[in-house]
Amino acid sequence: MPILLLIRHGENDYLKKGRLPGRLPGIHLNKTGRAQAEALAEKLRGAPVKAIYSSPLERALETAEPIAQALGLEILPRPALVDTDVGEWQDRTIKGLRRLKAWRQVQAYPSLVKFPGGEAFRETQQRVVNEIETLRLQHEDKELFICVSHADPIKLAVAFYLGIPFDLFQRLVVSPASITALQLGEDGSRLLTLNYDVSFTFATP
Repeated sequence: MPILLLIRHGENDYLKKGRLPGRLPGIHLNKTGRAQAEALAEKLRGAPVKAIYSSPLERALETAEPIAQALGLEILPRPALVDTDVGEWQDRTIKGLRRLKAWRQVQAYPSLVKFPGGEAFRETQQRVVNEIETLRLQHEDKELFICVSHADPIKLAVAFYLGIPFDLFQRLVVSPASITALQLGEDGSRLLTLNYDVSFTFATP
C-alpha cells in the first residue's frame, strides 16, 4: 500500500485578500508562503519519497520546488492536479460571492454544484481520484509519493478514499502548506494524517 502525501500550496496574496483564484495564472507565493514551503522542505528532508507530482499552477510549483530540492527529485507536473475550474467565479471576492444563493449551495450541497462556465465538484473529484489511482499503480508497497495540489481537490480526494458523504467534504480543513497522508490500497485506504500544518503555532495573549 503506497503512501500518498497530499500537500496544499502555500499562502499567496489572493488568499490574504479574500479572492477566489481558481485557475488564474501568475499567482505566486507571498513571503509567508515561501517560508511555509521552506518549512515543508525541512520537515520532509531525508524522507524516502520516490516522486513529487504537482499541479501546474505557479503557487503549487513554487511550493514543490524547495521540497524537490531537499529530496533531490524532479518535479513532475500533472494537469489533473489543478484546482477546480470555478468559471465565472474566478477572481471574484469571497465577500461578494457570499451574497449569492449559489454560495450557500456550494457550502451545504456541493454535490449539486456546477460553477457557471466551469466544472462541477464531482468532475473535480473524478479527475483527481483518477490521477491518484494512475500514480498509485506506479508505486510499490509502502513507497511514499507527493502530490502538491489545492484545497478543494485535496478535500475531495480525502472524502472519496474515506467514504465521506460528498455533501460533507466542505467540513474538512486543509490549510495552506499542510500535509495530509493517505495509505492507498485496493481493498481500502487509511488516513494517516489530516491537515498537518508545519507552520502552525498557538496564538499567545
